[in-house]
Amino acid sequence: MMPGPAGSRLLPMQFVALSLAWGSSFLFMKIGLAGLLPLQVATARMRLGALALTVVVLVLRVRLPRSVRQWGHISVVSLFLCVLQFTLFAWAGQHINSGLLSIYNVTTPLMTLLVTLAALRAERPHRAQLAGLALGLIGVLIVLAPWQLLGTTDTGGLGAQLACLVATGSYGVAFVYLRRFVSPLGLPATSVATVQVGIGAAILLVTVPIIDDHPVMLTPGIVASMIVLGVFGTGVAYIWNTNIVAGWGATVASSVTYLTPVIGVALGAVILDETVTWHQPLGAVLVVAGIVISRKQPRPTGTGVATADPTPH
Repeated sequence: MMPGPAGSRLLPMQFVALSLAWGSSFLFMKIGLAGLLPLQVATARMRLGALALTVVVLVLRVRLPRSVRQWGHISVVSLFLCVLQFTLFAWAGQHINSGLLSIYNVTTPLMTLLVTLAALRAERPHRAQLAGLALGLIGVLIVLAPWQLLGTTDTGGLGAQLACLVATGSYGVAFVYLRRFVSPLGLPATSVATVQVGIGAAILLVTVPIIDDHPVMLTPGIVASMIVLGVFGTGVAYIWNTNIVAGWGATVASSVTYLTPVIGVALGAVILDETVTWHQPLGAVLVVAGIVISRKQPRPTGTGVATADPTPH
């Protein structure tokens, strides 16, 4: 549904709120890890996110999917977009700082492009896509800093960074699957998000007692961080994103991807006193530049205007 005049005036505020919600999510995840194990953090945010979205569905009377086929497709998306991604980032947060987590999150559009090129081989990549992908991967390599591994046997940080790349790779698989099998169903975005987060929460609730049943240590700070991460970063943020896409288009909405590492690094440095090394922001800039270049479409015959590919965040 396109926002009306009153809703349109709120879009700048929602864009700022969305940037803060997603940019700060790694900070709150890191705080939560002080008393919860990774799978417990992922479960907490999913449960609270599902609760928030359920309230929205009930208040707005949004109809949920009814067929088994629809629920099956959304379940696949939930596995890759929520369960794997949230769990891997939470695990990686035990070994690397929140700012670095947010930097790796910005590789999502590149991973989506990589999965698209691999899965949809009928679509030949154009030069801009290949150039952007190459530049972005160079940026990832700079962030990864393989030269720092020389002469050391500590591979914890390397494993965590690779886990982040697997997480954004699962994002890419989810987005391609979403566009190919879920979008054609014509379901309301709020409905899809609610089922997606709800299924993910159910999967994790079943998994935690088997894999990660350690006792939790809760403090007011940890509880508050999980509420913000779940309700806003995993729940309400989906609504804001849907409104921004409807009002401003997917291209403008996706620019929030560029702001999240800036917010994530800044919050980590100010609140958690995390150290930012020179190669991390440099690599992040190259990744963002690669994303921008890869979204440029080849010029149509007879025109001199290139358009941007509206890849969703």
